[in-house]
Amino acid sequence: MDILVLVGRILFVPLFLSSAVGHLTQSKGMTGYAAAKGVPLPQASVLGSGAFMLVGALSVLLGVWPDLGALLLALFLIPTAVFMHPFWKETDAGTRQSEMIQFNKDLALGGAALMLLGLFSIAGDDIGLLWTGPLF
Repeated sequence: MDILVLVGRILFVPLFLSSAVGHLTQSKGMTGYAAAKGVPLPQASVLGSGAFMLVGALSVLLGVWPDLGALLLALFLIPTAVFMHPFWKETDAGTRQSEMIQFNKDLALGGAALMLLGLFSIAGDDIGLLWTGPLF
């Protein structure tokens, strides 16, 4: 089962790593998008969310306090679903559908991150192939 958990961790993080790189290297364009969505302190939010994703993804991938990494990802994903993809505010059918897809994706991944947090916290050091045990 340790290998299965490792493969799951490896498959879970590429989206976050590539998104984190985008947030940190293309912050100017993403700041404009965040500002247009009404995000407060858009530049700080873009850079902070990029850091959350990078640290969280690396933590889960490498198995260094993976529970903390999963928590960071959940703390990024759930507010992002609500604030960046409010499909219920859209009047155009195509935009509404696109935002609903992104909302549901972020919400589902946030739920998966919370499940990982629970798994790592409950199983603790019994999960192999981690560099450290859980922080919580």
